[in-house]
Amino acid sequence: MSEKTMPMTGGCLCGAVRYEATELPSNVNYCHCRMCQRWSGSAIVVAAKFRREAVTFTQGQFKFYKSSEIGERGFCTSCGTPLIFRYVGLDPIYISVGTLDHPEDAPPRVHTCIESQIPWLSISDDLPRKRTEDVSSYKAAKSTIDPAED
Repeated sequence: MSEKTMPMTGGCLCGAVRYEATELPSNVNYCHCRMCQRWSGSAIVVAAKFRREAVTFTQGQFKFYKSSEIGERGFCTSCGTPLIFRYVGLDPIYISVGTLDHPEDAPPRVHTCIESQIPWLSISDDLPRKRTEDVSSYKAAKSTIDPAED
């Protein structure tokens, strides 16, 4: 693995949107959920979790799409690159690792939403695997809309 490049910078495919993070991500995960699959058009999304205040969008415009009652996804309005996921009302944001200028600086640490993993996708590693209901950010977001489930 390379030395971490700080600040961590990245952007969309067309270059219209650029961002920088002033700290390393607190987590990086492979997400296997159906929402991420459909959002990305891929079998899996790798996302880096940052505190919102650590990330600054330095150039361009993006738009959010509310993909569920608890989440919204940000994308470039010019080229459509999926950039951001965030839970409504919670602090962290998740940046698509593929949009980082140095994605090698953000290796995954966990698999999430494994109940939706596509059967032909096999990633042989020793990383922890969590079901959606066991992901702490998901539980926190769900509890904000349905406190009875907490």
